[in-house]
Amino acid sequence: MTSRLHHLYLTIPLTVSEKNEEQLDQIFSVLANKRRRQIVHMLGLSPSSISSLAEQLGMSLPAIHRHIGLLEESGLVVRKKKGRVNFLALNYGSIKLLQQWAAQYHTYWSSPYQTLENYLSSETLAKDESKSN
Repeated sequence: MTSRLHHLYLTIPLTVSEKNEEQLDQIFSVLANKRRRQIVHMLGLSPSSISSLAEQLGMSLPAIHRHIGLLEESGLVVRKKKGRVNFLALNYGSIKLLQQWAAQYHTYWSSPYQTLENYLSSETLAKDESKSN
């Protein structure tokens, strides 16, 4: 049983390119902040102006601009200026990259070996069987 479990985890297809790996690192780093996750959530519901986001989140414009700058650098957010107003929207290419990264593990989530408890039980069972032989 143990060898089958190890086999499952060794065959997970890692299809993310080196460039995408760097972007994923940056995205996960940026999303470590609660405020930036709130901004991403709000932009996931609909595009918004920066001033509207700041007002809804109770943030000053300088504070929200710092967060938005990091979100833009990571590629999660795109900005479009219309007149004097800056509008933001999610970059769905970056969201899709996150989805693809997480989806590569989906096949194994429904496996009977998905939990640590099951893994440890199979390890104990294998040891008990080897002792009895």
